[in-house]
Amino acid sequence: MSEQVKASGSRKQSFSEFMEKHRAGDFFQKYTMTIALVLVTIVFATWKGKEGLILLPANITGLIAENGYVFVLATGMLLCILTGGNIDLSVGSVVCFTAAVGCTMMAGGANMWVTALVMLLIGLAIGAFQGFWIAKVRVPAFIATLAGMYAFRGFTNVLLNGLRVDITNEGFLQVFGNGKTSFIPDVMRDLFPGLNETFTKDNAFLTGLIGENFVTKFNVTCMCIGILAAIVFVALRVHKILSQKKLGISQSIPGQLVSMVLITVLVLWICFKFSCYRGFPMVLIWIGLVLGIYAYITTKTAIGRHLYAVGGNEKATALSGVKTRNVYWFAYANIGLLAGLAGILTAARAKGIDPVYGEGYEMDAIASCFIGGASAYGGTGKVSGMIIGAVLMGVINKGMVIVGVDANFQKVVKGIVLLVAVMFDVLSKRQKR
Repeated sequence: MSEQVKASGSRKQSFSEFMEKHRAGDFFQKYTMTIALVLVTIVFATWKGKEGLILLPANITGLIAENGYVFVLATGMLLCILTGGNIDLSVGSVVCFTAAVGCTMMAGGANMWVTALVMLLIGLAIGAFQGFWIAKVRVPAFIATLAGMYAFRGFTNVLLNGLRVDITNEGFLQVFGNGKTSFIPDVMRDLFPGLNETFTKDNAFLTGLIGENFVTKFNVTCMCIGILAAIVFVALRVHKILSQKKLGISQSIPGQLVSMVLITVLVLWICFKFSCYRGFPMVLIWIGLVLGIYAYITTKTAIGRHLYAVGGNEKATALSGVKTRNVYWFAYANIGLLAGLAGILTAARAKGIDPVYGEGYEMDAIASCFIGGASAYGGTGKVSGMIIGAVLMGVINKGMVIVGVDANFQKVVKGIVLLVAVMFDVLSKRQKR
């Protein structure tokens, strides 16, 4: 009898230890916005009368293209937020100003690559200029960037004289835009002509999968890139798991394996959807470069660690020998550079620029960071989380347009989502204390 009691107590203890080790609360806290993204997508995908529209290849491509500036600006905004919850209110105006300069130059016959370089340098110069006042003179970031928001919006109006300037440079539109030719060409079909015969044969499975226009729509190159990306991702994740196991680092191998499988399936599914339309849009290449570079900077470099350290405890970081003022300067110079890139993408997508472009861009970037898990207090946030936040905002925007929600109510919904995300962060911080 006593042995049964002991066994029962041991089982209870083991169960308690298991639950403590794998707390459901920690899981939901870590993946709250990912779960929210899935649920929101399901809601719009099953909306009565609009079933599946948001998951159509054309809409997924449009979602990425329409929110390209959000991914780029939110990446730069994340660096500012990491330094202590600071933000940049001027990025929307800087995007419009750099785009206005670029469009005016190309209207005068300037080379597209020279124009793009000038736009990037102007953005970098503006960011460094504002960073100087914030880092060296110690003007509050809110005030310095608010002044920039008004000033560069005014410069844009002066430069454009209140009129629209169109872009006629087809090369610029193809490389940076989202027109019918702004996609990576299907080079695999050119290299292997036999693929056309394979797809044109009577194939009931392929026809049932994406329809009769399979041969004309399916982009083989896009799918091959997706498969290669999935293989590389799996190899890197397996290497990481084995390295952690070798070093004796505590880890949840089943959890990592499930995450690996889900991400791999998602990558392949998205690439399949792109392949069924026109392939990878060019804007996705620029977004991918920005996200990859800054994910590396924030996780693998000294300046990345300094950003987190300054946001966590600036005084302690300064005492350790880090020049904290230079960290602020770096963050704001970077967001200026990325605002220049966003200006390029915005001008190319709109095939020109109006004086009103860029209004509200800063709010979309800020919302994406906070929804993606960046702390309002600084020191916490990842590029991967920001991506989830930006995609969630994009899905909400696209979904509400598809189901016909009034534009005014769309802003209400986005405001509520942002408030809930920040409340979640505040309550989490309070609970930890």
